[in-house]
Order: sequence, then C-alpha cells, then structure tokens
Amino acid sequence: MFDYDAELRRYQRRLSAALDIGAEDRVLDIGCGGGQTTRAAAGLASAGSALGVDTSPAMVAHARRLAAAERLGNVRFEQADAQVHPFPAGGFTLGMSRFGTMFFTDPVRAFTNIGRALRPGARLVQLVWQAGDRQEWVAEVHRALGSEPPANDAGAFSLGDPAEVEAVLTAAGFTDVRLTGLDEPVFYGADPEAAVEAVLMLRMAADPLRHLDPAEAARVRDRLRSTMAAHLRADGVWFDSRAWLVTARRTADS
Repeated sequence: MFDYDAELRRYQRRLSAALDIGAEDRVLDIGCGGGQTTRAAAGLASAGSALGVDTSPAMVAHARRLAAAERLGNVRFEQADAQVHPFPAGGFTLGMSRFGTMFFTDPVRAFTNIGRALRPGARLVQLVWQAGDRQEWVAEVHRALGSEPPANDAGAFSLGDPAEVEAVLTAAGFTDVRLTGLDEPVFYGADPEAAVEAVLMLRMAADPLRHLDPAEAARVRDRLRSTMAAHLRADGVWFDSRAWLVTARRTADS
C-alpha cells in the first residue's frame, strides 16, 4: 500500500494550519485514505467528532485499525462515495479533504452533496493539485517510464484551473471561494530503491510496466532508479510539487 501520509507530510502541516479545528467541531473528511487526516481532526475536536469517507475498502479498513490502536472514540470511517452518499443534512460544521476530491465524475453534483452535509455557513477546506505540467514528480516519473504525462485537466489534476474550481463550487452552493498557491516537496522514500518500489505501487507506473516484456521492464526500473538517485537529499527522495489550498463556505441560506 502506497504511503500517502509520508508522501504528503509537508502538505499535511499546511492543511492543519488552515483548518483551525475547534473542540466542538463535527468534521467530514472526504477521500480520507488511511485516515491520518481524520484522526488528527478527531484529536482536535475533542468534544466533537470526525467522519472519514473513502471509496477504497482497503484504505477504510486500514484507517479503522489505526484508529482502534489509538483508542479514538470520536472518529468513524465509512466506505462511501461522497458524490452520492446520504450524509445527514447539515450534520457537519467543517468539511475537509487532502487531495481527495479530484476524481469526481460530476464535480458540481459531488460538491452539492457535500454542501448539503455541512451546516449553513460552514467552511470547506481542501487541497488539490495544480496543473500536471507544474508537477516535477509527474514529469520525471513519466520521462523515466517513456510515457506521456496526463493532460493538465485530467484525473488528479482536474481541479488545477482556479477559474474552474470557483465555477464548480459556486454552482454547488458555496461562496467566498479562495485559492492559495502552495509549493511543497513530496516524499517518495528514504533512498532510491525504496522510492522506486513506492512509485511502482502507483497506477501511473504499474500500468505501463504491466505491458512490457521483462527486459524492457528492467530497463525502465533502471531509469526510475537513476531518476530517484538524482532527487536524493540528505533526508530521502523528494520531488517538487504545486497545489491549491481551496477554502469556501456553504451559503448561509442554502
């Protein structure tokens, strides 16, 4: 399982500062993955609660195990699609997401559903990737793979255009939409070999390699190892990246 918590550790700090979670908040975490963000929210909302939702059953199971080990009584995890899940209307005082909202098939419908789950005036705080051509990790990994990087507005980068983000959230019933550019490195491993193994857990690398003969696959792995070595720092392998911190409020009368 790819360690997104390690990869995004620098962004986690930026998200935590922007959330400003209060003791009585009821937090909805969209695309919670392994639950680090949800558990952190629950720890701050000591008299409130946190619910993390994700479409991956493996991630949800992992999140539940970690929460049980930490004996957190005010956190829950559900396997759910935030686009259509019947959340309790107005049941949350804060919505959040760390790179978990870019894959909606119908973003307006999805954010409308999320908005209904928030009480009027509640904040939604999320991190999304900027355009793909602004991500060093995308360019370098695809160069090593010998493949074309995805389009700027595709998949993980579908919310990279600020004007589009504002239009989607406004149509979904949010107001006071603001985007702040962030530039933080992402972590791939303690050394080049660990970084290669980490990247090969991701679909963008695993899918192309699956169709290669063993000799060509070995050459690709060698190129990946060289790429990782070129980005090795004293504390591991890092790549530059760019994201948007997006904040908005559910309209008070919606």
